[in-house]
Amino acid sequence: MSLFQVNDKGVVRVHGHLDRETLSKNWWPALSSSEKSMLEQQGTCTFDLAEVERVDSAGLAWLINAIRDGRQNNVEVKLTDAPEKLIKLAKISDVDTLLPVE
Repeated sequence: MSLFQVNDKGVVRVHGHLDRETLSKNWWPALSSSEKSMLEQQGTCTFDLAEVERVDSAGLAWLINAIRDGRQNNVEVKLTDAPEKLIKLAKISDVDTLLPVE
């Protein structure tokens, strides 16, 4: 099972561990061409983080890169159900303002 799935409503369901052990490449390059096309047409997507069990600084960087990659492709990325650990890590890293958490 992959780290995330994209549905046709532009929801990216992320689950498991967002850490240096599980992350090998950025989000946008890992998408299929049809997923990229669908997200570009919608212009927005929501990362549902409710099923994230663990996150470290690599996971935080992965999310920040996903937001950057989305912007570069005219896709607004939003985060929902962010784990408290992620929020705390972002605050102590002074990057919490970069995370569009709803």
